[in-house]
Amino acid sequence: MRIRPANIADAPLATKVIRTAFHGVAQRFGLDADNCPTHPSNCHPEWIERALQRGGRYWLLENDGQAIGCASLMPRDNRECGLERLAVLPEQQRRGHGRMLVEHVLDVARELNMRKLQAGIIAAHTELAAWYRRLGFNDEHRAHVAHLPFEVLYMARKL
Repeated sequence: MRIRPANIADAPLATKVIRTAFHGVAQRFGLDADNCPTHPSNCHPEWIERALQRGGRYWLLENDGQAIGCASLMPRDNRECGLERLAVLPEQQRRGHGRMLVEHVLDVARELNMRKLQAGIIAAHTELAAWYRRLGFNDEHRAHVAHLPFEVLYMARKL
């Protein structure tokens, strides 16, 4: 198992992991390209390329040279950053891979002298919220975002 930085050339590979990992979530919550075009299940390589060009960082989790997960860190104002596109292929879930990726992103955020890492999830995804809480994240607030067909729960961990 290794986590390596992803670059623009890796955008198609990261996109495949993200889309595959989020497919079940999209089905569960009735999300598609029409009602939620920005959901990770609709990810395009251009999204990753733009994030990298704006200073974001992506990592791929590989097992025997095969990408099985990914995560990204997006710097924001006030020494805060976002954990985005955390994805593990369905057949690889519940093995500690997501935790490994989150811990890696937390380590990088600390190295960058960030003070908080935030994640936004579907508020109704209670199992995911409980998982983030076990990793030390706390609920910050909920919001209805105009272009999303669900309420977002913002969770954060202080660094």
